[in-house]
Amino acid sequence: MTTATSTSTSTTEDRPQDAEDTYTPTAESLRSVLAPGERPPRPSALSASLTFGWRSMLKIKHVPEQLFDVTVFPIMMTLMFTYLFGGALAGSTAEYLQYLLPGIMVMSVVMTTMYTGVAVNTDISKGIFDRFRTLPVWRPAAMVGYLLGDMLRYAIASVVILVVGLILGYRPDGGVLGVTAAILLLIGFSFAFSWIWTMFGLLLRSEKSVMGVSMMVLFPLTFLSNILVEPETMPGWLQAFVDVSPVTHLVAAARGLMDGNTDTGEIGWVLVASAVLIAVFGTLTMRLYNRK
Repeated sequence: MTTATSTSTSTTEDRPQDAEDTYTPTAESLRSVLAPGERPPRPSALSASLTFGWRSMLKIKHVPEQLFDVTVFPIMMTLMFTYLFGGALAGSTAEYLQYLLPGIMVMSVVMTTMYTGVAVNTDISKGIFDRFRTLPVWRPAAMVGYLLGDMLRYAIASVVILVVGLILGYRPDGGVLGVTAAILLLIGFSFAFSWIWTMFGLLLRSEKSVMGVSMMVLFPLTFLSNILVEPETMPGWLQAFVDVSPVTHLVAAARGLMDGNTDTGEIGWVLVASAVLIAVFGTLTMRLYNRK
């Protein structure tokens, strides 16, 4: 017993005094582990947004099945509605296709905007957004990056539908310029419309909830419009809803551009509506993002 106590006392006395002190790094030791040169400049808002947009496109590269909703779904919708309703509503599928195709293009692209909110919610659940918020970049860059990446999906869906329509016999009287202007207008509106789903992606707790709410909004908004039939054939109370629907104005503007009958009033309505959507839901999205 005496021997053990003596040994413990000896060990305590022999311990160096410096071992109990807190280690303080010197300037030389810090410089040896830090990168030489000046700190790199903070990326601009555009550069950060494009980087996050490239990240969204890389997801498509690694998981190409994500393109099914902008390739297979538009083809299926075009074929189904053309041959299902063409004979009954217009007397021939060729005539109905001339009316239908711009509307189907709008429907397919607008309905795919909900996947922006699903992607946001998925990254939040995985904790990726916690890492994004620690980066010294423009705060909205992550959200804008999602939307920029999805703009590629909107363009793919539009081109796929146009190619299918041309094969089936669709001939746009507006020519290349009219079709290009219609697609650009559609992509611009879809960019603004997607801010609604980024808000829901931050607000709701699961991706299934985001998809459920999105479908509850998108189905009546797209089907209760002038995509499939003229609003004049609908009951009066339904026409009142259809006439104020943003999808109705978007279809009218795109159809006019592709048919060579440009309607500046409808185009202006769509541009103003897009600006309002970005101002309202973009602001709400960033407030939720900063508090998340």
